[in-house]
Amino acid sequence: MGTFERVDEAAHRRVQQQSCQLAGRRRSAAGRAVIAERLLRRLRELAPEPPSRYVVAFSGGLDSTVLLHALVLTRERHGVPLLALHVNHGLQPEAGRWEEHCRRVAASLEVDFLATRIEVPAGDPRGTEGAAREGRYRALAGHARRGDHVLTAHHRDDQAETLLLNLLRGSGVAGLAGIGARRPLGEALLLRPLLEVPRAEIEQHARAHGLDWCEDPSNVDVAFDRNFLRREILPALCRRWPAAPASLARSAGLLAEAAELAAELAATDLEDLGGDPARLPVAALERLSEARRRNVLRYAIRRLGLPPPPATRLARIVHELMPAAPDAVPLVHWDGAEVRRYREHVYVLAAVHRVAQPAGELRDDGREVALGPGLGRLRLERASAGIAPALAEAGLRIAFRRGGERLRPHGRRDTHTLRKLFQEAGVVPWMRAFVPLLYAGDRLVAVGDAWIAEDAWSAPGYVVRWLDRPPLH
Repeated sequence: MGTFERVDEAAHRRVQQQSCQLAGRRRSAAGRAVIAERLLRRLRELAPEPPSRYVVAFSGGLDSTVLLHALVLTRERHGVPLLALHVNHGLQPEAGRWEEHCRRVAASLEVDFLATRIEVPAGDPRGTEGAAREGRYRALAGHARRGDHVLTAHHRDDQAETLLLNLLRGSGVAGLAGIGARRPLGEALLLRPLLEVPRAEIEQHARAHGLDWCEDPSNVDVAFDRNFLRREILPALCRRWPAAPASLARSAGLLAEAAELAAELAATDLEDLGGDPARLPVAALERLSEARRRNVLRYAIRRLGLPPPPATRLARIVHELMPAAPDAVPLVHWDGAEVRRYREHVYVLAAVHRVAQPAGELRDDGREVALGPGLGRLRLERASAGIAPALAEAGLRIAFRRGGERLRPHGRRDTHTLRKLFQEAGVVPWMRAFVPLLYAGDRLVAVGDAWIAEDAWSAPGYVVRWLDRPPLH
């Protein structure tokens, strides 16, 4: 190579270096503008009414650190108090150090800080990631107040990963819609204002402002599906299609619109079916097309806060459970939920777990007694007539059926077995063993919130309120 070629090459490298530095400065400036300006604009778009507080889900990682920092930079403009809320899962040896790091960062930014710890159960059917995520959102909801906006730092690359994961899982339109930008969270509102921001711009903001953050070593473990996509698959896609994350996120947005339309149609169909997501008439369901049947069933299950059904279970509901003979009692179940048919209705239920006997005693102090998972709670209330005060005020023992119980309900002349009373009232068979019985000593005085014994009746008296009761009829 000649001298002039070496000089030209060196000059070319200097020009390239200067161009890269200039581009880098421009990108850094753009990153600052994007994170600050886009954040404020997006927060106003997602929730025009200002909140009482912004509660930032602050893990101490890159994304949540940038989100918190951007809110601090614009604090004078939005004027909303800030709380950095750290959820310590205790899954990593460094968890305690990360919590202290978050505390120091919040103090340096003059932001209120709160840390809470959760237990992630081993062997959870959702896996460690799923159980930790569920626990994290439960903790966020538990510490947020009415009027708060809870902010998480999910970004555009997270959205792309989620879409790919759900595609590989065979999810429907609702799953492929990916991460939603806004939804209720307890009494607060959950917002994800950075969903349109690429991770690269978040990194630029962090480096431009010299921010420190924690790196979770599990993020490099490709045994986890999301890490495998992030570290192996998405980089390969981006080498071939540089705009892949943006395109995937755009597709997720379009699918979210489709999911919203499907939900609107399902809401209309549910009203036509009587409006009760837990009890759907078979004849009216069968008048819908199969696609609308599936759609309204998915919607009813979601409305009840139950886990979504696998496609195979949904097919069994439509093709096996609904056409079953009226005198059959078919069951389709999956983790946390079950669907049954009895006579002319389909029942959508939380999975009921049998307990030997409900714990506790019902008293007239306003306290509620839980019956067990999926069974609701009981409370005594004063009324113009009901259970005699002397009995209620002494406390009533709660039990489930053992068989052979008899009762003469108020207003009837004869004593009947509970089996006969349940049959007459059309109580669904699977709930007959779970209807709570109230005893004064060994004397049966009430059956759930349905019947009070004639010899226990008084005016005034107490009535039983069965809260969050599963469908009985």
